Amino acid sequence: MFRIVKYLDFVSHWSIILIPFSIAIAPGMTFTFMGFLFSSFLLKKIIKGERLFIKTPINLAFMFLMLVSIFSFKNTIDFRASFQGVTKLIQNAFLFLICAEEIKDKKHISRIVFSIIIGASLASFDALWQMKFGTDFIRGREIKISIGLRRATAAFPNANVFGIYMSAIVPLIIGLSLFYYKGKKKIIMFFISALTALGLATTVSRGSGLGLYTSVVFLSLVRKNRTVLILCLAILLIFPFIVPKNIKLWAKEVNYNPIVFMCNADRISIYKNTFNMIKHYPLLGVGVNTFLINYQRYKLPEPDNAKTADAVYAHNNFLQIAGDIGLLGLAVFFWLLFELFKKNMQIYNNLKDNYLKIISLSLVACFVSFLVNGLTETSLYYPRVAMIFWFLIGLSLSLVKFVNADSS
Repeated sequence: MFRIVKYLDFVSHWSIILIPFSIAIAPGMTFTFMGFLFSSFLLKKIIKGERLFIKTPINLAFMFLMLVSIFSFKNTIDFRASFQGVTKLIQNAFLFLICAEEIKDKKHISRIVFSIIIGASLASFDALWQMKFGTDFIRGREIKISIGLRRATAAFPNANVFGIYMSAIVPLIIGLSLFYYKGKKKIIMFFISALTALGLATTVSRGSGLGLYTSVVFLSLVRKNRTVLILCLAILLIFPFIVPKNIKLWAKEVNYNPIVFMCNADRISIYKNTFNMIKHYPLLGVGVNTFLINYQRYKLPEPDNAKTADAVYAHNNFLQIAGDIGLLGLAVFFWLLFELFKKNMQIYNNLKDNYLKIISLSLVACFVSFLVNGLTETSLYYPRVAMIFWFLIGLSLSLVKFVNADSS
């Protein structure tokens, strides 16, 4: 029996390490490792007769999110789609809860961070390869063209999804390079930071760029680093002069309207239609995971230059949640985020180990970047990149063990 448990521990240990790396390659690989992780964890719990999940500060909020999602079945027009939505929530819960429990030592965390760095570096190199030769070398995807600009996708389905993945990862790499490593390792990490930031830049995703920028400002403010803050200000000042000519021309076409520049006219139409959807079902929404199939029912008259399809995502995480499970669901999600940020800042402030301390803060920066990007993307609804968010939540909450160890 001990031998079986030891084998299951091994499978869980390495599945957690390989999941973030696999996201950069293909979803099939990621779901395979998640299957290994879930099955080994459950078998181990059955054999040892232990409680299924540990308590975390966001468990209660997540439970209420599940309940609101189930209550939203009252308004659904497709029970199958709504059931699939609840299944996805359960999968996300398994991922962050298992990671929070199974990550138990510093060596494991170091391996996970290394896996994240390698995955982001590989994806960035793949994006640069794609920019040079027209196709990425992992999956053979062709470069995308938008307003005359080449946009890299790497091994992801489109540039924006690739940007979501990168914006969720790069703040961790930058945080470690700025505030932890010294000497030769710092030089190497600066090179990797530059490589991954360049990989993100090849997406030409405004939301991803804004997310990364906000996360670096957040890191510099918390660490009270004036040098990085001044550098961020300098980038902001010179940005209008260094952007590609096509972007300058497009900005002029939209009369330098910052909202249209960040969101596009069609997304503004989507937002108006989403507000119309929320107006009709404000409390519980149209039903979990049915936004896509309900969208056409709530379309308002749209300008010729801002026509939208009959089935689209909201391109905003918070509006999508409100459309799906109502303002009550959105309030619960904000509650979950509040508990997440509060706990992670407590962990950061109480950790003594500097490596873990910087990882803790950098993970908070990752959440900041992901959520800012989510103002123009429905990143929580793309399974491949949504899982990196929940994975990082589990990793961040696992660090509380080291606070307790420091205290003892």
